[in-house]
Amino acid sequence: MKPLPKLSLPPIKARLRRVEGVVQIWDHLRGLWLVLTPEEWVRRHTIELLEHMGYDAGHIAQEVPVDMHGADQRADIVTYNYEGQAVIVCECKAADIKITDGSVLPQAVRYNFILGAPALFITNGIDHLAYECHQGRYSEITPAELFDRYSVPKR
Repeated sequence: MKPLPKLSLPPIKARLRRVEGVVQIWDHLRGLWLVLTPEEWVRRHTIELLEHMGYDAGHIAQEVPVDMHGADQRADIVTYNYEGQAVIVCECKAADIKITDGSVLPQAVRYNFILGAPALFITNGIDHLAYECHQGRYSEITPAELFDRYSVPKR
């Protein structure tokens, strides 16, 4: 495995191990070892960011099933408020995947059509895009605005 890129997300204290030549990383939310792919590296950092924003393990879900007309797909990360409503849908890509060309947003929007969160966060660990959804229309906001408006679930 080639060296993992330095990301523009909060650093993590990664627990790594090698099993039969495969590098794995510990997922502290689900309590299991995962194959360390470039996308998983970004996902672990994004979860650290969400925890820094005030979300705890009970309000962060990973690999959330999204039924797309019988095609089983999964949203990378979804945060929830105290009422169990989705707040932020996060789509994570590997650092070498370009997210600023508009190709990733439609995927997150499709997931959010089912999940109904007011915010989207798209990242490859280096570039970050944030959106708010009002009445089915998406408008781009800065990640700082997203973190300010959707940091901790409100009671």
